[in-house]
Amino acid sequence: MRTRPTLSWRPSGDPLPRTTSLDEVAAIVGGGGVVVLSGAGLSTESGIPDYRGVTGSLRRHTPMTYQEFVGSEHARRRYWARSHLGWRTIARARPNAGHRAVTALRAAGLVGGVITQNVDGLHHAAGTTDAVELHGSLDRVICLACRAPSPRADLDRRLRAANPHFSATTDRVNPDGDADLADDDVRGFRIVPCRECGGVLKPDVVFFGENVEPSRVRHCYRLVDEAAALLVLGSSLTVMSGLRFVRRAAEAGTPVAIVNAGPTRGDRYARVRVDLPLGRALTALLARVTGGQGDTATPSESADSDRGAPFS
Repeated sequence: MRTRPTLSWRPSGDPLPRTTSLDEVAAIVGGGGVVVLSGAGLSTESGIPDYRGVTGSLRRHTPMTYQEFVGSEHARRRYWARSHLGWRTIARARPNAGHRAVTALRAAGLVGGVITQNVDGLHHAAGTTDAVELHGSLDRVICLACRAPSPRADLDRRLRAANPHFSATTDRVNPDGDADLADDDVRGFRIVPCRECGGVLKPDVVFFGENVEPSRVRHCYRLVDEAAALLVLGSSLTVMSGLRFVRRAAEAGTPVAIVNAGPTRGDRYARVRVDLPLGRALTALLARVTGGQGDTATPSESADSDRGAPFS
């Protein structure tokens, strides 16, 4: 049974004291065997806003739910018009220092696995190609009828051909690639069906109110169960899909460290919460635990540059 997700959360009780010191996080990460759980806050320095921060998109925007998408052609038209526009920002985004630091920590053998709640593909673009994309990725599309997958770049070309006069612009794009767009711009937008069967196309991401694939969840649980520590980066942990891994770690006595701007729903389970910008904090952390030997350069310039090709 699918239920409407928790879109907001208010801290209650005694919050975990925040700190700007990386001492305890460095001690945890330096021991190795760390699993990273990342959220939208890690990508804000790449130009993609988060949901719940100071400028978070939930302050003005309710994300598309699975129920709305499958139940209404109008909702699908609205989604694809807005997402077609927002995809330009997502596709042009580049990994920032935080993504590169995670890749370097992985290469140094200190991070044993990465789970991301993000759908922007930036961990993969930074070189962490085995990062588990818990909620899928916007660069893939799937048919709800025949389940045929296809690249988002192909759909982008088809939507451009079907809407040659679509010239809407926006200065607000959300973490799910859904841009703010006026109703007049949505009304005349044409969506396209699956090439294989004529079915409904959906981005290969988990919408709010939709279930994550069980095998993917089991894989993430295994990573957490085998970890020496769990490091949460840029997530308020409001949604249960991420919070459950923090709870799992805490129940097993596995240390949990959080680096996030502001309190999180998982603070009660954490040993420490650092309140610093992610890029700055992770770059400093990498230098401390590797003796300054870590490299935060993007490993594959060709893979990174391909992200922006459709819009160059």
